Amino acid sequence: MEITIRSGETLSFFSRLFKVPISLIEDSNPNISPNNLKLREKVKIPGYISIPYVIQDGDTLLDIAAAIDLHVDALLILNPSMESESVKMGETIYVPERITTPFTTVKSACNYLSLVKTIHSLKKAYPFISVNIIGKSVLGNSIHEIRIGRGKKKIHMNASFHANEWITTMVLMSLVNNYLLSLTNGSMIRGEKTFHSYEEIELSIVPMVNPDGVDLVLNGPPRELREDVIQMNEGSDEFVHWKANIRGIDLNNQFPANWDVCKRNKTPKSPAPRDFPGHSPLTEPEAIAMANLAKKSSFDYIIAFHTQGEEFYWGYEGLEPSVSEEMAKEFERVSGYQAIRYVNSHAGYKDWFIQEFKRPGFTMELGKGINPLPLSQFQKILKPSEAIFKAALSFSFL
Repeated sequence: MEITIRSGETLSFFSRLFKVPISLIEDSNPNISPNNLKLREKVKIPGYISIPYVIQDGDTLLDIAAAIDLHVDALLILNPSMESESVKMGETIYVPERITTPFTTVKSACNYLSLVKTIHSLKKAYPFISVNIIGKSVLGNSIHEIRIGRGKKKIHMNASFHANEWITTMVLMSLVNNYLLSLTNGSMIRGEKTFHSYEEIELSIVPMVNPDGVDLVLNGPPRELREDVIQMNEGSDEFVHWKANIRGIDLNNQFPANWDVCKRNKTPKSPAPRDFPGHSPLTEPEAIAMANLAKKSSFDYIIAFHTQGEEFYWGYEGLEPSVSEEMAKEFERVSGYQAIRYVNSHAGYKDWFIQEFKRPGFTMELGKGINPLPLSQFQKILKPSEAIFKAALSFSFL
């Protein structure tokens, strides 16, 4: 929601008026000098939308303000043409409405365009977040990163490395949306308020690493690549179990952490729906984008959301720091998922992150069943995922 500054107003005044932390207002308006606000300058207030309201018989501004639990000045600031607090029946005014429900939905699977639409809605409603393009997919789709927070601790989470694990995008975006609602409304996640996390943490989210693959699973192949992907798919035009990117390369087998061992152990020796690691590491633009993001961001730890198994992996070749074990125990406690230190697997994003930076990395296998997990499992998956998300924001020993 956007308002126009009147004489003598400050960001602190807007924070009190709309009951939103001043940090969120400051970060929503990075081009405004907090100590030098100008008359008629525009200011974005996060967590609100303005809606038209037609004055009914007997309405007063005091009554309307009381109904939305705000001071009457919140109405006056949205309606600068009003010369007094008196209103007339049939007159249309604008009313600030606090956003209390998420933009995310579980009614249908989330493809690339659905994700983009949701990200745009979040950015408009919560302008204190930043949205970055960290790279492009094979087909030129943008790989989005959402950043939230101003803290020194840096945490990264991602989803949909694998195409048929698209439900992880929906889970992660739901967690993010609920976090934003908690920040602006002062509400709780798992019994705790979250604003301290905003001040202490900068959270990086890549909700869909593999947009081309997700769209292939959900929408079918683009016309110009139809014959190529059918050939890679052993002649089938059914792509529900496809894991790879659009070129038939498994993005989570693309990283230089014993990649040659991964290449030797994997059955496919050419592009395939799953498991083919490519002809060399970091050939795919999606994997390159994720590697570059980690190199420039100095994350303290990362979490990659996958499905399925109700377990998670937290070690790699003995290179993980000792604190990883303590974190794994907490994730295991709050989620009920089994913590597994080592598996005979290489070249994954978590593996490479641990090897490259000697910092904690986790691969979370959400839910149980056969991929792709159905939407009917969403709520069951969301509960332990929320516990993992909250725990990730709460570690005080790093």
